[in-house]
Amino acid sequence: MSPQSRREKIEAMLVDDPQDTFLRYALAMEFDKEGRHEDSLAGLAQLATGEPPYVPAFFQAAQQLTRLDRAEEARTMLREGIEVARVQGDSHAAGEMSEFLASLG
Repeated sequence: MSPQSRREKIEAMLVDDPQDTFLRYALAMEFDKEGRHEDSLAGLAQLATGEPPYVPAFFQAAQQLTRLDRAEEARTMLREGIEVARVQGDSHAAGEMSEFLASLG
């Protein structure tokens, strides 16, 4: 029997706590590493539209979209993320996303 992958371990933990934001975020990151970009982006989108929206999901989705040559979608994600970060009082994240948005032209 092969050892569990990181993704499998995260999925097992999510069975016990399916609403755990950090585990859901970690799973989306593992999907990205595995090249399962649509699964990853779907997970990040769920986190971005959750209550409350999870600010890091916007930045990670934008980075992934940029790597996939989907710059316009990345810009949209960043604009939304910047607004959410400001509303949540997270000026650091808003600044990082603003810099990334500027770098995309």
